[in-house]
Amino acid sequence: MSEEFVFEAEHLTVGYPGRLVLHDLSFSVRPGELVGIIGANGAGKSTLMKTLRGMLAAQEGSVRLYGRKIRDIPGRELARLAGYLQQQTAVPFAYTVRDIVMTGRYPYLSWWQQAGERDRQLAEVCLAYVGMADQANRPLQELSGGQRQRVLLAKVLAQQTPVLLLDEPAAGLDLMYQEELFRFCRSLCAAGRTVMLIAHELSLADRFCSRLLLIGQGGLIADGTPREVMTEPLLSRAFSADIRVSVNPLTGHADIYTQPGQPAADREKLLRQITGREGSDGRA
Repeated sequence: MSEEFVFEAEHLTVGYPGRLVLHDLSFSVRPGELVGIIGANGAGKSTLMKTLRGMLAAQEGSVRLYGRKIRDIPGRELARLAGYLQQQTAVPFAYTVRDIVMTGRYPYLSWWQQAGERDRQLAEVCLAYVGMADQANRPLQELSGGQRQRVLLAKVLAQQTPVLLLDEPAAGLDLMYQEELFRFCRSLCAAGRTVMLIAHELSLADRFCSRLLLIGQGGLIADGTPREVMTEPLLSRAFSADIRVSVNPLTGHADIYTQPGQPAADREKLLRQITGREGSDGRA
């Protein structure tokens, strides 16, 4: 494996047949980086991540993983290199929590092999980390959305890949687990692994990520450290909103918020209609 870069995207255009989403992206990711992909809903973050993982073919340009074109890496080998936590996962059968986590070990087993004691122990450790060890025998379908997310994260951790691609891993999680997730990702990177994650929690991305890719307007708006990317002009451009960034004097962390987008009079008129305080003739 190449020691210099984990991912290399060169003039990458991603999307679907007949619909291009992001155009001409070029960037590289080094081992040990914690890279946050941020941007508005619908900007193309998930599409980009699926292309990096080889789940979608690049429309133009190329993606390399450890120096090899992603399309040339066999599926089982790819599953040993890059774990992927997708945004939504449907589990149609009554698999238990433990069953789901054990699937993270499948890339290491031949078709005829049963999981061994080491595989089972690792699954238990991953469940304990995400706080779901006491739910191991429950069907996944019985769990809340946040609990399911924690189980699926445990499954990805059980793959023990050098690269983790996480699509909104903090979605549905309580505040404590959101912060713990980012801390754990940073610890993984300090140990030499590489993590790319899609984050809507901009304040957490600012605190924990070593680098940010800001996606918007059909391309890569900014690529740099959180301090370089989390600026009012860049965020306002990406989110098409009047965004303000300030530093909390107590914590030193960034507070990110928006200014009202509509004139106050317009919003008040809409509110009167929503709450029934305005008659059908338009008078209050």
